[in-house]
Amino acid sequence: MARRIGLGKGLDALLDNNDDDQLSPVQTEETDVSVKKIEDAVQTASSQTTVQLPVEKLIANPGQPRKNFDEAELNELAESIKIYGVIQPIIAANAGDGTYIIIAGERRTRAARLAGLSAVPVIIREYTDQKRLEISLIENIQRADLNPIEEAAAYKNLMDYSGISQDELAARMGKNRSTVANALRLLRLPVEMQKSIEEGKVSSGHARALLSVVNSKAREKLYSDILKGDLSVRAAEKRAAALNSEKTGDKEKPAVDVKKRPPEVDAMTQKFISRLGTKVIIEGDLNKGRILIDYYSMEDLDRLYEILGG
Repeated sequence: MARRIGLGKGLDALLDNNDDDQLSPVQTEETDVSVKKIEDAVQTASSQTTVQLPVEKLIANPGQPRKNFDEAELNELAESIKIYGVIQPIIAANAGDGTYIIIAGERRTRAARLAGLSAVPVIIREYTDQKRLEISLIENIQRADLNPIEEAAAYKNLMDYSGISQDELAARMGKNRSTVANALRLLRLPVEMQKSIEEGKVSSGHARALLSVVNSKAREKLYSDILKGDLSVRAAEKRAAALNSEKTGDKEKPAVDVKKRPPEVDAMTQKFISRLGTKVIIEGDLNKGRILIDYYSMEDLDRLYEILGG
């Protein structure tokens, strides 16, 4: 059996079962399922039972972190479903109005619609709103389905909705706290830059370089250079450090005379910026000096503390 990579306790632990044991191909011929039959099936179904539900009865989870679905990938999955059916059941919760909220499997549901299926296999579960959001988030992260901004927004939504801290969120997601903190920092960027990250025009590495630029005008300048497509992450980090050292409209002044600074110190400055994801200035020479590290909130300070071995 292939080794399964999980997050913390993983999606299976949250779902309280191993759905792989339930998998079986589903016939694709049309099925006439009445409302009464659906209600009877749901009432008698246990948490381990797969029932057939009309596709139109399944509705998207309002807390679904993933907002963008690749059309080409959906069409490929739909072609596979036409041949083999929906192999892995959809997980859904009864909305109480004759519809069922998709907890896990929205991509499969969309592809099933494209494939023309009238019914799909569903496991009915009851979850709190918080648990719905948590499971949807973990399912997408496990499958690497979320872009960086969707993931960051999902983290923030879960924290806001549940009132949990970054430490608690990181523990639930099975991630390092610094990973969660770095993801959340992306939401500080202007909407235009966030959209470019969603569309894959700006990488996470480039985004960290943008975040390290203090002056907004300088950040816009770097963003424009990144969009041109000829600036590597390392080059963007160097450009960010240079912009932070320039005199700007915010009356920032160079902290040190960069012309007299040994190149080894410049190289080390870039390593610090890349590692910490914030503005870093090294004052001094190869023998003695000090390091200035910028932070912009208590959460940012906590993040730096953890990265530095706290």
